[in-house]
Amino acid sequence: MNALLAGSVLGALGVAAGAFAAHALKARLAPDALAAWETGVRFQLVHALALLAVGLLARQVGLPLRGSGLAFAWGTVLFSGSLYVLALGGPRWLGPVTPLGGVLLIAGWVLLALAARGL
Repeated sequence: MNALLAGSVLGALGVAAGAFAAHALKARLAPDALAAWETGVRFQLVHALALLAVGLLARQVGLPLRGSGLAFAWGTVLFSGSLYVLALGGPRWLGPVTPLGGVLLIAGWVLLALAARGL
């Protein structure tokens, strides 16, 4: 996986999702649904930056960060993606997907810390 590419794409999509919420969804979504959408955007943008850092660290320092990058990428897709779908009124069975994505995001940070402990 190319962490720099994944981080860049997730970053661009995160900005687009935030703008979409501000301009098209603000008047259409209930406050709790809009808050869920905004949480998805915030986590997506933070982890897009984390993926960029993973990509740069892997290239510059040579840390073995494939696991961390995959966890960040899939965690973001599952966490933020499920929040977006749920905010738009998607099926409630997607609810358990959000914490699964959160666990992957935490795993990404733990894997990054384990790789970096020898620096």
